[in-house]
Amino acid sequence: MKEEGLGGERIWPMEQGWTWTDLQIEDWDSPSVKRLILKKPVVEEWIKSIPETNTNYLSVRFAEDQEPLIFGAMPYSVKKEIDSETECERFHFFVSRTELVTINLDDHTRFVMNSRERVNLLAGCKWPIDGMFVLGRTILHYFHEGMDQFEINLRKVEETMRQRNEKNIMDRILNARFELLYWSNLFIPYLELITAAREAYLDELDQSVYFQRFYYRADRMETLFSHYEKEIDTLIMIDDAVSAFRGNDIMKTLTIITAIFTPAMVVGAIWGMNFDYLPWIHTGTWGFIAIMLMVLLSTGGLYAWMWMKGWTGDLLRVRRKNSNL
Repeated sequence: MKEEGLGGERIWPMEQGWTWTDLQIEDWDSPSVKRLILKKPVVEEWIKSIPETNTNYLSVRFAEDQEPLIFGAMPYSVKKEIDSETECERFHFFVSRTELVTINLDDHTRFVMNSRERVNLLAGCKWPIDGMFVLGRTILHYFHEGMDQFEINLRKVEETMRQRNEKNIMDRILNARFELLYWSNLFIPYLELITAAREAYLDELDQSVYFQRFYYRADRMETLFSHYEKEIDTLIMIDDAVSAFRGNDIMKTLTIITAIFTPAMVVGAIWGMNFDYLPWIHTGTWGFIAIMLMVLLSTGGLYAWMWMKGWTGDLLRVRRKNSNL
């Protein structure tokens, strides 16, 4: 395999008889695109549909000789953390029996595909679709790196939730949920590529090692997404359960405190009335002492009675600093 072309245009003729054309363009009317259409007229429909598409898409067509054609646009991210899908890269591709065409792959991916390992893999590809699977596996590696970083961040959220469970923990959980949703949305077209390739090539792919490797890597990613989605849902349920438990705890504690201080409130209400003929109101110091003793005894007696009934439980005890509740 040798590389031809200048600047943003690379043409790699493969020993197996197919060609990979890789373009970097800024304008769809560029000379590179015009040369591509003149040299390979079969790509003209695909080239014309690209400017009208602002999202990922995938199409399976069949030429007049029933040759399968697969073309579309695939999103991905070379960053390990993303806040929205607008931060992502997107490349366009076209696959026929003899041609693999890619447009606007990022520089890092182009560099990786030019490494010895990838070049050797491409050299063994019998068909362009195999080369597309090699490229797809390379891009899915970014997803694995993103999931590794996502797991690190998620473990920090879990540890914070276990130790303190502050009121802003739900915001962090939801941020993780949205980040996972972004990654998952980016991943969907790669699952669609598997079914599209099956539609185009049917049982021929059963003998393709490159398809099987891409399939199993995609399956690994799908398993990770499913696992993290369940984990986040579990964190949300735990937070809901803890919030409900704390809310009930608070209401019970306030009810107990209100009940305990009911005698004091009753005494204060009665002896705070503006009447001259209340007991002990004009008896000097010993009247005040008698009222205070009555308040203390009634309050203490009510608390002792509730404690013997088992109604206070451990609600009024001080919790440990590392308690999960």
